[in-house]
Amino acid sequence: MTLHLRPVRVATGSGDEEGRLVFDGERFLCVLVRLSDAYGPDADKWFLEVGVGRLDGPDHPTFADLDAAQDWIARRLARRLLSS
Repeated sequence: MTLHLRPVRVATGSGDEEGRLVFDGERFLCVLVRLSDAYGPDADKWFLEVGVGRLDGPDHPTFADLDAAQDWIARRLARRLLSS
């Protein structure tokens, strides 16, 4: 699996517009959004705004950086594949 991140502006309705669309090859996986200063200590962290398929669910974690987000995505996809 090779994840590709594409910069995008996300219309969140708040100051959190810097985002990344995450793909595995041609498959769209999720939207990550960088949190604004309004989030205090979580400012500049990345938030799972939308996950689809195997990344969909009630959990919307926050990540210290994009590397941590990619690690979580890869682990979650691998875990779901093993349980299929």
